[in-house]
Amino acid sequence: RALNAHDVESMMALMSDDCVFENTYPPPDGERCVGQADVGDFWRKFFAGAPTANLRIEELVAAGDRAFGRWVYSWGEGHVRGVDIFRIQDGKIAEKLSYVKG
Repeated sequence: RALNAHDVESMMALMSDDCVFENTYPPPDGERCVGQADVGDFWRKFFAGAPTANLRIEELVAAGDRAFGRWVYSWGEGHVRGVDIFRIQDGKIAEKLSYVKG
C-alpha cells in the first residue's frame, strides 16, 4: 500500500537501516542502492518521474527469511511483469532484488 501511495517514509519504515535495493534498470544488472538514504532517494526520484506508477501483486510467497513476489507494474498505457526477491532480517526488508520479463 505504501508503494502505491508513493509514501516513501512508510516504505522505508519497513526496511532495515542497511537495506539493499537492486532496481531493474539500467540493463543488464540494474542500479544498486545501499542504506536508508540511498534507497529512499531512489524512490523519491522514481515517483517524481512516474506519478502514475502502480504495482499489483500477483503472488507472494514467504519461506523462512526469504519472500518472493510476482507483480505487474503499470504506468499510463504501459505495463511490465516481474518478480522481487526479498531477504527479511529482524522483521524488516534487508534486501530487495527486482527482475523484469523481457
